[in-house]
Amino acid sequence: MGEIMVVHKNPLECSVSEPAHISVMLEEVLEALAPNENGIYVDGTFGAGGYSRGIMSENVSMLYAIDRDPSVIPTADIISEDFPKKFMLLKGCFSDMENLLLEQDRKCVDGIVLDIGVSSMQLDQAERGFSFMRDGPLDMRMGDQGPTAADVVNETEEEDLANIIYQLGEERASRRVARAIVVAREEKKFTRTLELSKVVEKAVGGPRYKKGKRQIHGATRTFQALRIYVNDELGELRKGLEAAEKVLAPGGRLCVVTFHSLEDRIVKNFFKTRSGDISRGSRHMPVQGTDMPDPTFTMLFRGGKKASKSEIEINVRSRSAKLRAAIRTDAKSWDEEIAA
Repeated sequence: MGEIMVVHKNPLECSVSEPAHISVMLEEVLEALAPNENGIYVDGTFGAGGYSRGIMSENVSMLYAIDRDPSVIPTADIISEDFPKKFMLLKGCFSDMENLLLEQDRKCVDGIVLDIGVSSMQLDQAERGFSFMRDGPLDMRMGDQGPTAADVVNETEEEDLANIIYQLGEERASRRVARAIVVAREEKKFTRTLELSKVVEKAVGGPRYKKGKRQIHGATRTFQALRIYVNDELGELRKGLEAAEKVLAPGGRLCVVTFHSLEDRIVKNFFKTRSGDISRGSRHMPVQGTDMPDPTFTMLFRGGKKASKSEIEINVRSRSAKLRAAIRTDAKSWDEEIAA
């Protein structure tokens, strides 16, 4: 999912035909995952297959790739031909990896990599409706089922729409954007990406606004919010982390790459709690965590690793990537749901 493009410094200036898809922080992920020839691994977010091919290059025993996007099948077929009987694509969501693996008579694996978010491959396909810079149907579904982004913007109440845009896009002008969408849809229902992009851009108050030295298009945060909502990305992530905890063998490794703070906060809290790194309270507060289950993970390194400067210079979309990784202990899986 985090495959990115080798592009000019402004990715929005590139043509669709220019990019070559590679995976964000591939070297760092492989170092953390440490695949070996006897291991069984899962690439929970197959995308353009960059991580899968990298893992397979280590001559592992078996790799199961998971993706709900039917458009990845041709890429998976190529890898399957290159690594016969060692690679298999499982169609579905990575949150359902436990059941998908059980269908293959596989109860546990030695390593899992998750790359959260939308891939540049999906962004580059105008017909998928992810991009606010390319005109296409307002879809945004990573799979082929469920409501589209058009359904959301045309049918959601104004207050609920504003909350979606604020909470999932962290857009400060969310109420203004929601009002503009509601007014516009009364005249004509939204069906195309550029129709929505122009309305949002105008509501935000300019073609771009700055974050440090970066220029961010006015529709960026709203499109992010809609994509996350349509695909329940945060819910998928929480369930996926819980599933990974259940299927990893003792000593198995979980590597997660995220691209914005909402995702990273969930992963950070998951590893922090599951590794026993919790608040012990203070003299003013009761001691916390004394009755917590045994830690199910130990951290490979503290904090989140970022892409190298050299990678960021070549791959613009890697600038927001963050890698967190941990090793599974032999403790029993927790039943507690993951907080945001």
